[in-house]
Amino acid sequence: MSFPWAEHYRPHHPMMRWLDEKLPLPRLVYNAVGAGYPVPRNLNYFWNFGVLAGASLAIQIVTGIILAMHYAANGLVAFDSVEHIMRDVNSGWLIRYAHMNGASFFFIVVYIHIFRGLYYGSYKAPREMVWLLGVVIFLLMMATAFMGYVLPWGQMSFWGAQVITGFFSAIPLVGEPVRQWLLGGYAPDNDALNRFFSLHYLLPFVIAAVIMLHIWALHIPGSNNPTGVAVQGPADTVPFHPYYTAKDGFGLGVFLVLFSIMLFFAPNYLGHPDNYIPANPLATPAHIVPEWYFWPFYAILRAFTFDFLFVPAKLWGVVAMFSAIALLFFLPWIDRSPVRSANYRPAYRIAFWMLVADVAILAWIGKSPAEEPYVRIGQFAAAYYFAHFLIIVPLIARFETPKPLPNSITESVLHGEAAEAAPLGLAAE
Repeated sequence: MSFPWAEHYRPHHPMMRWLDEKLPLPRLVYNAVGAGYPVPRNLNYFWNFGVLAGASLAIQIVTGIILAMHYAANGLVAFDSVEHIMRDVNSGWLIRYAHMNGASFFFIVVYIHIFRGLYYGSYKAPREMVWLLGVVIFLLMMATAFMGYVLPWGQMSFWGAQVITGFFSAIPLVGEPVRQWLLGGYAPDNDALNRFFSLHYLLPFVIAAVIMLHIWALHIPGSNNPTGVAVQGPADTVPFHPYYTAKDGFGLGVFLVLFSIMLFFAPNYLGHPDNYIPANPLATPAHIVPEWYFWPFYAILRAFTFDFLFVPAKLWGVVAMFSAIALLFFLPWIDRSPVRSANYRPAYRIAFWMLVADVAILAWIGKSPAEEPYVRIGQFAAAYYFAHFLIIVPLIARFETPKPLPNSITESVLHGEAAEAAPLGLAAE
């Protein structure tokens, strides 16, 4: 623990004391999510989304295990096995819709979590490792979601696998062998379906393991906060339990209400109707489009329409798509500003909201046909995305004049004059 004033855990019940001596699980829970973990007292509801991401993963793992009991990873019967789950398995429709929409809600929560980190500077020292592990989780989520989308073996699933894996062939020398290794052949078929099913089942547990590392890395420096000011003493913190367990519980309740509304009243709203048509390798859909959470990166992939410097446009698109995510890895060193929170960085705050608008435009372009004016708009939006991280953020960090920071978290919470009247060592209210 990085907080020296955290109270040492001493179990009172003899049974708990015996367990803590033999296997210190009570002490681990107490120090990780209990009263032994002091947290900045000014966290807002945007800090709920880490817990919501964990809840989303739990929903995906539980529903996925049940679905795996009835799914058949065979190109001849995969589509029919999904229909069997929907029609014949007790509450199968509920489990399948919960898993399908749970993936979308997982990405919604994680995207908000990422943009919260961008706004409040949670990627800055001393939390670089927390941020890097978060980006790894995001990459694992994308791989898991793509493989899961292929499993129903509908028209959009099949052709999505054909198109996305086809982009690997643009990589010189190793691209085509890598594509054949991923698919187990030259085109999506039974081998690809078996591989995707196996990896789709395995990767959520890998994600859970990386999340544990993510939480562990977070507990070393402690949580960031909306001011970006470092914790200076007990007056700046409150115990995680009961203050933030109650706050997270309320946020989880709201999340489950919204999830239930989607699940029971609009379960197919975020899906594609072509995926309710069995896969047909001889009939190409009029407009191949991935799931909505891939749209911004799909737009970047399609932004290159001509060869440049003797490099094919297809390869430029693949490099740009992966670079769009790789930039997030280097963000802690790209942004050199000593101020974390955008609340005190007026120029960066404007750039942040322009980035949010740009990503929204890229998402719109990603779901639109590959024709004008969408292609040209997508090219400008993709160029701005890279300019934000490679040009705008470094320039702002160099020339921006931040607003004055509060002297402490307590001062920002109590608004200055009240903080001066507060006695030192005041317990957080």
